[in-house]
Amino acid sequence: MASLLGTSSSSSAAAILASTPFTSRSSKSAALSLFPSSGHSQGRKFYGGIRLPVKKGRSQFHVAISNVATEISPAQEQAQKLAEDSQRPVYPFPAIVGQDEMKLCLLLNVIDPKIGGVMIMGDRGTGKSTTVRSLVDLLPEIKVISGDPFNSDPDDQEVMSAEVRDKLRKGEQLPVSLTKINMVDLPLGATEDRVCGTIDIEKALTEGVKAFEPGLLAKANRGILYVDEVNLLDDHLVDVLLDSAASGWNTVEREGISISHPARFILIGSGNPEEGELRPQLLDRFGMHAQVGTVRDAELRVKIVEERGRFDKNPKEFRESYKGEQEKLQSQITSARSGLSSVTIDHDLRVKISKVCAELNVDGLRGDIVTNRAARALAALKGRDKVTPEDIATVIPNCLRHRLRKDPLESIDSGLLVVEKFYEVFG
Repeated sequence: MASLLGTSSSSSAAAILASTPFTSRSSKSAALSLFPSSGHSQGRKFYGGIRLPVKKGRSQFHVAISNVATEISPAQEQAQKLAEDSQRPVYPFPAIVGQDEMKLCLLLNVIDPKIGGVMIMGDRGTGKSTTVRSLVDLLPEIKVISGDPFNSDPDDQEVMSAEVRDKLRKGEQLPVSLTKINMVDLPLGATEDRVCGTIDIEKALTEGVKAFEPGLLAKANRGILYVDEVNLLDDHLVDVLLDSAASGWNTVEREGISISHPARFILIGSGNPEEGELRPQLLDRFGMHAQVGTVRDAELRVKIVEERGRFDKNPKEFRESYKGEQEKLQSQITSARSGLSSVTIDHDLRVKISKVCAELNVDGLRGDIVTNRAARALAALKGRDKVTPEDIATVIPNCLRHRLRKDPLESIDSGLLVVEKFYEVFG
């Protein structure tokens, strides 16, 4: 397990400004631009266009992407440096002692966001929030349309906002930038309008335009949405989050006006079981479930206290000491994401997974789907292109144990039932 979680530092990507003119931190870094192929560039250097087919319904149009090398002014570079220095330091992911189950579930969701997120339940003060927020350094870069509030993907119409699609049809130039996957924190006191976004009814009636103020779901598109103490969140907000996470779209309707935008995100929730459990119907919508316990070993407790003391004393120096491990893990994640599509799982293993789910009386098919995805993601993380029974044994308790509960008053099984049934079926 330790070899899997050896780590990597988030290579600081070129900071890209959403405003025009489009800029990057270095004259050698490349910006991407979407426009009808004309052979002209807006920067100092033009390296050539790449024509990509983009599908919309049954029709098809082409988008040309060109690389432009630009420079930013000293004032802009200084402003960006100050912004980076003023950010709150994040505890390094590899510095977290123990809690391997939670860390593995988080890594698998970063490798394959379609797993469906993870619910983390455990005692107070066990590092749940710290671990989730430490993922920020490990998140890879993605291509987005600059200035678009929905982080639209220039290569995938399914996660492209309606405005971007309309502009592309008209042949408008749309700059594309590389940015780190975003992590959005959802506060407990957030209103539904803050989460989903709001429509300016007055402007819609007087000017005839759909004036939409995007919410947290728009910001979290193609990123991570983290809800601390999710079991204390209002049920109707949890319903909204899980519906959006499952469908990949958020729809806001006010006074007969309807606006939809892509909302594909990894939903991560954490909470303390003493403060209440989620309803079984809501738990089932989380792809994986991780249980976190208090470390009982005295030596490990001392190590955790000492490491936290070092971080509080000098965060920059502490983070630097884990830079090598951060970079190693980030490289593993990037490699696993790129190789995930080539990972296969034998039909015989798929049948056995479904047999385990059926004999455990798991409702629906989410358990089967998530277990298959998680096993493939684990194989990719280990650098293999084929799933083994050991991969399935590692992930299946986290994928199924929260789906066994039928009565809301029952507690979540520790996973022993799932493990016993796994070895019975797999022999």
